[in-house]
Amino acid sequence: MTDDTKAAPDAIPNATPDAAERDPEGVSRFVEHFAAQLVEAGLPRMPARVFAALLASDDGALTSAELGEQLQISPAAVSGAVRYLAQVHMLSREREPGSRRERYRVHSDQWYQALTNREAIIKRWEDAMREGVASLGAETPAGRRLAETLAFFEFVGQDIAEMMERWRVHREKLYGE
Repeated sequence: MTDDTKAAPDAIPNATPDAAERDPEGVSRFVEHFAAQLVEAGLPRMPARVFAALLASDDGALTSAELGEQLQISPAAVSGAVRYLAQVHMLSREREPGSRRERYRVHSDQWYQALTNREAIIKRWEDAMREGVASLGAETPAGRRLAETLAFFEFVGQDIAEMMERWRVHREKLYGE
């Protein structure tokens, strides 16, 4: 491996191509391809497209009108998609200074935040499973099934917490604070 090959991965995180160099068709292909991957993973189609468009934007933020124009979708479709994405903590809303218009933004630590929110959901599921085991009886078939589900959530929850801490440290090494 040459020195150039070793340096390439480190150069990628800081690469910021000039917006004039962007190929609109290439951006559109990426947005639709990544959105399809998100849909396959369970995200509704329109929120997936909006999220992918935001990720592909240079500053990670677009207005409703910009999203509608880029994706060729109605204001109602944009509204429903951003409402969904805000509810699942995949974007934030911000007001443009001096305007009534909102911009919708994804952040560089978007996936970290999304998984952290899922961690809180898993904790609530654990509580519900404990309650279910107590209500159904630990020795019943349903109680045993819930107990196994609880054990799974506890196992995954522990691994997620440890993984998130490892990512935080790794991210600081790559990008600083």
